[in-house]
Order: sequence, then C-alpha cells, then structure tokens
Amino acid sequence: MLKIGTVNKSEGKKAVLLGSGELGKEVAIELQRLGVQVVAVDNYENAPAMQVSHKNYVFSMLNGDKIREVITKEKPDFIIPEVEAIATSTLVELEKEGFNVVPTAQAAFLTMNREGIRRLAAEKLGIKTSPYKFASTKDEFFKAVQEIGIPCVVKPIMSSSGHGQSVIKSADDIENAWKISQEGGRAGKGKVIVEGFVNFDYEITLLTVRHIGGTSFLQPIGHYQKDGDYQESWQPQPMKPEVLKKAEEIAEKITSALGGRGIFGVEMFVSKDEVIFSEVSPRPHDTGMVTMISQDLSEFALHVRAVLGLPIPNIAFHGPSASKAVVVYGKSNDIVFSGLEEALNIPDTSIRIFSKPGVDGHRRMAVLLARADSIEIARKKVNQMAEKLQIECK
Repeated sequence: MLKIGTVNKSEGKKAVLLGSGELGKEVAIELQRLGVQVVAVDNYENAPAMQVSHKNYVFSMLNGDKIREVITKEKPDFIIPEVEAIATSTLVELEKEGFNVVPTAQAAFLTMNREGIRRLAAEKLGIKTSPYKFASTKDEFFKAVQEIGIPCVVKPIMSSSGHGQSVIKSADDIENAWKISQEGGRAGKGKVIVEGFVNFDYEITLLTVRHIGGTSFLQPIGHYQKDGDYQESWQPQPMKPEVLKKAEEIAEKITSALGGRGIFGVEMFVSKDEVIFSEVSPRPHDTGMVTMISQDLSEFALHVRAVLGLPIPNIAFHGPSASKAVVVYGKSNDIVFSGLEEALNIPDTSIRIFSKPGVDGHRRMAVLLARADSIEIARKKVNQMAEKLQIECK
C-alpha cells in the first residue's frame, strides 16, 4: 500500500527531476498534487519546473559527479530523468545501489542514445525501422551517406527537439550536415546516425503507459515537425483499425523490453498499411501536450500515477483536440505575451506559458490548446489563437 506523508516528514515522498523544462514543470505539478516533494535540476536558473518546485539545483546533467552528489544528499524515492543529454552511466550505478530510476536506468541509458534504442529495436527485437548507419568520424560519415543513399536524415545520437538534425537532399548538403550534427548535439561533438529517408503518409506518437494494472494506449497523436522539432499535434490521428493494432503491438514490444513504469512516447511512421518504428522516449512527449485538453488525465498525470504505482482504471477522452507550439525568435530575457483575451475568447481553448527565462535565437515558449468536433476544426482554432497572440521581446 502506498503511503504519502507530509513533505519533510518520515512518510513523505520525494522526487528529483533531472530536467526542468516545460514537460518537467507539468510533471512537478502532478507530483505536488499527490503530495510528493519535488527537487528540480537543470543547467540554467529559473527553469520552468524550478518555479513550482520545493528545491532546485543548477548544473549540467552530463556531470555524473554532481548528479551523484545531489542524489546522495536528497535521498529521493524517485529519480525522474526528463532530458536526453544526461550521465546515464551514473543512473545505472545509482540504480544498482538501490535508488529508483524512472522507468529504469537501462531505459534511460538506451533511449537517450539513438544507437542503443535503434539496435534494441531493429537488431534484438526485429522491429522494422528505416535503414541506418552510425558514424563516429567524418570519413565514416561520408561512407555512411554513400551506403544509405540520398536523400537521408542525419542526427546526433544524443539530441532532442531537432538539435543537430538535418536532411541531405543532394551531395552539396553533406559537408554542412556533418557540421550541423557536430555543433548542435546536446552532448557536443560525437557519433551520428544516418537514416534512410522514409516516404510516409503520416507519423504518430503512440503514448503508451506501463502501470500497476498493465499497459494502456492513448489515442494516437498525429504531428507536424519542422527541422525535427514539433510544431503542431492533434489527437486522434485517423488510422485504420488494423494499422493501429500493428502500432500498438510495436509499442508494447519496445516498452516491455525497456521495462519499468511510466509513460513512453513511441514515435512511428505509417506508409500505407506499414508501420515503421522511429524512436521512443521513456517520459512525457512534447507532442503529447495536446492531452492537457483532450482527456481527463494528461500524459503528465498518467506518468505520475504510473510511477507512484497507482491504478489507472480508465482514460476518458474528451474529443478531437490540437496543440500548437509558440516559438519565439530573437534575443531577450524579457518576453511579454499579450492578446490573450482575444485568443482565449475562442471556445474550448487553453494556453500554457512556460515562463522560460529568455530566448537566444529561437525557443518554444508556450503551447496553444483547442478541442472541437473534429481535428480539422481543432487545428484551425489553435492557428486562429496564434494569429491573435502577440509576443514582444524587450
């Protein structure tokens, strides 16, 4: 039986969030709703989750010694990784010492490195993926591109939100693609994956929850990306029942291999009736922010319930919904939003402003949410909201 006592008392529960962005902020809120003390960690001050946490620390999560120092000091009941670039070997060590890493240290280790998860899916589990090659040096990279063929996609093995990612459309793009991959990865220079370009009809995120009662699937989420970064998502993505069944089988296979409890964002391409595995995140997914308006328990609430070992008897879906990322361009540490009255005057809409401390270039700073009788109308609503929203970089 789960017992959650008062914060800082003998039966109190504590979670350390390794990563405190907008997704971590929602996880922190859900943890606090259930009485769990939250310690937020990120590599910059005043990160979104820090604004709603009990305590916070600032350091790079590639620094395994600092992670160990904080975990040893705080002695959390749960270590919840919320970013890709992290000292996963330290998490593996901490788990062996008895700490609870969500969903497991091995899941974090494999999924936060594209090589680990791709080899698990394609080579161990026999799940269909795009053709791929890994390259550690520039010479290996040129050879990999030649073997995979053009067009192809290049990604650092450790990155997220499109950082360091590019598409090679002609031989003229090869040199620049290597440069982008070495400058844009979350962990700096290093190994890349060269993937064959998949001609797909659409791509989905199938949020999959492993919990005390088994495995549950949310309605499939369709999404639109630009340069590897999510721009819009909608739920449900229309799919043939037999194709959805294939997607669920792949999701269950990969998440069962990773183990543990929590929510997984399983990304897949769909080409006609064929489902091709792309990636998996062992935590809430950015495209899944649409669940904050589409259902009674958001992906964040489901993640926390699963992590705490609480039951998830049902997930009530409220109707077709859409989300749209608000990306701010410029350089400023003083971002001002206005036009909220007009944007929120559209029925069945909502907005989350992340309160990130600044932008230098471009950065996702908010998300717009809408629900309607169809995904087409919901998507139209979030775009109407975007037109009414005004953003000033002072």
